[in-house]
Amino acid sequence: MGLASLLSASCSSTAPDEPDEPENAIKIGALLPFSGSESAIGRNLEQAMLLAVEDLTAAGGLGGRPFDIESRDSHSSQERGLDQLLSLIYTDDVRYLVGPEENELARDIAFEVKKEDLLHMLPGYAAPSIARRDDVGGRMRLAPSPFAIGCALAKYIVSDGVRTANSLSARDDYNTGVSTEFTTHFAALQGRILPSVTFKPGAQTYKDKIEAAFNLDDPERAPAGRTLLAAYPAAASTIVTEWTVRGRPGRWLLGPALHTEVFLANIPQGTLDDDSYGISPSLSLRSECSPKDDTGEKLDCTNWNATAFTYHFSRRWNGEVPFPAAHFYYDGVVLIAMGLVYGYATTGQIITSGHELRQKILELNDPKNDVALWWDLNTAMAKLRAGTPLRYVGAAAEYEFDAYGASQNHIMQRWVIEGDQFRDLDPFDAKCVVQQ
Repeated sequence: MGLASLLSASCSSTAPDEPDEPENAIKIGALLPFSGSESAIGRNLEQAMLLAVEDLTAAGGLGGRPFDIESRDSHSSQERGLDQLLSLIYTDDVRYLVGPEENELARDIAFEVKKEDLLHMLPGYAAPSIARRDDVGGRMRLAPSPFAIGCALAKYIVSDGVRTANSLSARDDYNTGVSTEFTTHFAALQGRILPSVTFKPGAQTYKDKIEAAFNLDDPERAPAGRTLLAAYPAAASTIVTEWTVRGRPGRWLLGPALHTEVFLANIPQGTLDDDSYGISPSLSLRSECSPKDDTGEKLDCTNWNATAFTYHFSRRWNGEVPFPAAHFYYDGVVLIAMGLVYGYATTGQIITSGHELRQKILELNDPKNDVALWWDLNTAMAKLRAGTPLRYVGAAAEYEFDAYGASQNHIMQRWVIEGDQFRDLDPFDAKCVVQQ
C-alpha cells in the first residue's frame, strides 16, 4: 500500500538480483511492486521474505528441504499484476502465496485461490478484510483491518477532546474503507461528522478538494476539529503542500499509509510540525505493554522486539532498515513454514491444500500453546518437528486469529512529525466491541 522509503527498483517481471533457486526447495510465491507507482516498497519487502527463508532453512527447513521465495513484479498495476499472479500459480506452480500489496489485485485473485485451493497470506495494511469462512482455499490477514484502524482513529480523537471531524480521502478500496469506518465510529462515540470529501488520485492539483474539506469558500463556517487525510503518499504530499500554501487551515489527522519516508521526503520540512498527528498499527508486542490507567486503554510499551528485528534485518542487508510492512512480510513466510513443518510432523505429508494449511496455522496459534519466537527459530522448528504446537511471536505481533483467519491485533501507535523525521508517542489499546 505504499508504506516505504524511496528505493531504486527494476522493471523486470521478476525480482531484481533474484538468487538461483535452491534444489528441491519448498517454494513460496510473492507478488511485489518492483516497478510502477508503488515501487518504493517492493525490494524492502522481498528482503524481509528472503531473510525469513534464510532463517527457516538454517533452522532445518522442512524435512531437510530448504524454503525459497519465487518473486514476480506486480508493476503496481491491477492488469499486469494479475498476469504475474496467474504465472506464479500456473507457471511457477506455487501453492503458497504472500501478497500482493495492491488491494484490488488481492481481490482479483480470490477466485483462483479457491479454485486451486491455495494458501494466501495477506500481510499488507491495505489487504481485503476477511469476514467469511471458506471451505476451499485459505486466506489469512496479518495487519489490522480498516475496521480496527477506523476505530482507533475515532477513539483517540474523542479522548483528545475533538467533537467535530470529517475526512479527505482517496477513492480506493483501502482509504475509502478507513474513512468510512472512522466516520462511523466517530458518530457512534457521539462526535459530529461534518461533510467529507473524496478525490481521485493522480490529479495535478487538489485545491478545490482542500477548499471543500476546510470550508475555505465560507469564512463563517469553521473547519472540523480534525480532518482525516486518508490517502497514499503521492497524492497526500501534493495535498499537504497545497494546504500549506493556503495558510494551513484546520488540523490534520493522518492515516496509517502516511507513516512512511516517502511522504516525509515530498512535503515542505516543518509543514506538519504543529498539532498534526497520525495513527498506525504498533509494532510493540501485546506482552511488551502494560496499562497506564484504570481504563486499560493508555499503555506503557517497550519496543525491544521491533528493535531487535530491525538490527537483524540491517545486519543482513548492509544497514538498510525494514519498513513497518516488512515486519509483517517476514512473519507471513514464517507462519506458512510453521504450518507446513507441524503439518508434516502430525500427518506425515507436506500439506498442499490451502484450506488444510490455514487450519494448521490456526491450530498452532491457540493462546494456550507455548510460544515460538522469531529470533529462536532453531528451537521452535525442533519442537514443531516433534509435533509440539506453538503459537508465533513474530517481528510485528503476537499472533492470535479469529475463525476466519484475520489477526486480532488492536494495539495502535500515535506519531508526530518533527522536522524531517517521525517521533512515536505512547501506544494505546483501541479494541472495539467487534473486531474484523
